[in-house]
Amino acid sequence: MALWQDIGLWGHIGAAALTMIVAAWLVRRWAGLHDTRPSLGDAALLLALLATSLWAFAAGSFGGANPYAGLAECMRNLAWLGFLFQMVQSAKAQPRTVTAVYAVLGLVLIAQAILDFGLSGLIAGSEMSSHFGAIGLTSSLLLRMIFVVGALVLAHNLYSVADEHTRANLRLPLTALAAMWLYDLNLYTVGYMGRSLPDDLVALRGSMMVFAVPFFALAANRTGGWKLTLSRKIAYRSLSLFSILGYLLTMVAVAQLLRAMGGPVAGFAQMALVLGMSLAALVLLPSDRFRAWFKVKATKHFFQHRYDYRQEWIRFTETIGRPGDGTAPFHERVIKATADISDSPAGLLLAPNETGRLQLLARFNWPTADVPAQACTAGTIGYFQSSGRIVELDELRAGRDTTTDMRAIPSWVLAESNAWAMVPLVHFDRLAGIVILSRPLVDRQLDWEDLDLLRLVGRQLASYLAEARSQEALREADQFDQFNRRMAFVMHDIKNLVSQLSLVARNAEKHADNREFQADMIATLQNSVGKMHTLIQRLTGYAAPATEAVRAIDAEKAVRAMLADKAGHHAVVITVSHRVTITADANKLQQLLGHLVQNAIDASPPDQPVQVNITRDGLSGVIEIVDHGSGMSPDFVRTKLFKPFISSKPDGFGIGAYEARLLAEAMQGRIVVESREGEGSRFAVYLPLAKMIDDAAQANDVARPAREVA
Repeated sequence: MALWQDIGLWGHIGAAALTMIVAAWLVRRWAGLHDTRPSLGDAALLLALLATSLWAFAAGSFGGANPYAGLAECMRNLAWLGFLFQMVQSAKAQPRTVTAVYAVLGLVLIAQAILDFGLSGLIAGSEMSSHFGAIGLTSSLLLRMIFVVGALVLAHNLYSVADEHTRANLRLPLTALAAMWLYDLNLYTVGYMGRSLPDDLVALRGSMMVFAVPFFALAANRTGGWKLTLSRKIAYRSLSLFSILGYLLTMVAVAQLLRAMGGPVAGFAQMALVLGMSLAALVLLPSDRFRAWFKVKATKHFFQHRYDYRQEWIRFTETIGRPGDGTAPFHERVIKATADISDSPAGLLLAPNETGRLQLLARFNWPTADVPAQACTAGTIGYFQSSGRIVELDELRAGRDTTTDMRAIPSWVLAESNAWAMVPLVHFDRLAGIVILSRPLVDRQLDWEDLDLLRLVGRQLASYLAEARSQEALREADQFDQFNRRMAFVMHDIKNLVSQLSLVARNAEKHADNREFQADMIATLQNSVGKMHTLIQRLTGYAAPATEAVRAIDAEKAVRAMLADKAGHHAVVITVSHRVTITADANKLQQLLGHLVQNAIDASPPDQPVQVNITRDGLSGVIEIVDHGSGMSPDFVRTKLFKPFISSKPDGFGIGAYEARLLAEAMQGRIVVESREGEGSRFAVYLPLAKMIDDAAQANDVARPAREVA
């Protein structure tokens, strides 16, 4: 016993001396700062150091279990609690729940001091356990544990919500405080279980403080001030933790009280209490309604504002802007983003249709709502569009709302008892929709914060709905545009087929009895029918993609196959300088060359043949179509030639050159144009050479003589 007394004496005296030295150094440091006054945080730290020194001196002088040492311990804890509270006060936003928690812990310290002196009396030099009865000692230790646990939770919460710079400043003092209070928690727990405080653990408190004081000294030498950013999430977590702690301590305290009463009924009452409170917790805690009630009450009584606008905006953005697999459709997310503001579990979205009447567009968790096909009255859209008013339906049903135009509220909405509020979504003075919210789990009235936030969210959602409608309109317009483009190409090709069939019909009047003409006419008709089938496929969009039909093609054979359809129309001369094998789609190449050759024929005088030259240029095969017609101006070639629906011919569609360039680009090629007014034009089609080329054959290639095709 004497050994532990000596250890306790010298340990506590050493802790008192070191703490006083740190406090004196802090005061001297302030004296050297002539231009800067000490902050409230520095003052709170100095006061806590002095209170710690006083406690260590009292514990060393009178003994760690003495009531005076207990009173000094309460003062020490209260000072450090004030230090933490000052840092909370320095934060930009301070939830009232945090202030309430500090107030509760302060009351616990006061109750502890009153209990110590009220039950034991102020008798110096006596052991604490000799003056407390069983209930007094248990209650005192229970209060001490309540405070220590609460203080540790607050210290942890402060550290977790501090910014990075402040967290570095807080790390040392909070580490020392955590060590001090964790030691106390272990001491009080052992004392509570053994019904007395162990002398060895009481004596070692001073030695432990000797190791904690350097952390306080380093914290006093910090640079910069305290800056905390507290969030509602932390506040709710703190309140939840203390609620759970209060529940457990209440259950333990009442159970201990029943046990102290004794008697045969005490055991049964204790068991019934534990079982009843456990069942109540199992029923209430998983309940959505209880959690909603808890949130509403906490927000109402502990916060200056109902909403944490930063968190609300983050949640709104994540709800409305997260498409992908597994997420709800866009219009359901619009309802959910609005319902989350007021904790409504369900909702409906009404939107104007093509006739300008509101109809149901989407539901969210509300399958039982009976919504008619025409979901509004004649004045609904005009009223909400002009006023933008959020309507509380309960106020209308009770007759307390006399400003809302009842003619604008559909009767089915009032008849739906679960309908709670109507939120208009107005975008640039146009109604994009109305969200009808269902009644929240905890019924309440909308206040000014609800109305402001719902109105702001409604405007944002209205812009999203307007953008979605614009995107849908653009998609439809793009589909029609693609169809119209295909139709324009088809009409252009049909015009060429009609010209070809017209020529056959005219010649039939003269050569109908000629067997050779009949055979040629049948071949022409079969070819025309095949082309018409191809045109229908292109029009309906079922033609095979260009990349599927690309293969090695002999350029000369492709040109001759194309010219076979134009036999007898106009003289065409083919010149082959090199044997050229290109990679292309046969059908598209035929179509491309057909456009360019037909344009050359149309531009040429009847007595001037069209020239088709086949050659090579590097890694490209070149097919040139040359005419000696009227030619084109440089401005027309540069700005109008490859534009759709612009033609130099009176009856032209302006599609041939435009489609020819698209076809060439689809086959990884290009078209180069040279033209002079009054002299003619040259269209050069460049297409990539095939990878497999007969080198030996190309080495022996010689220029072939020009041949005229009739």
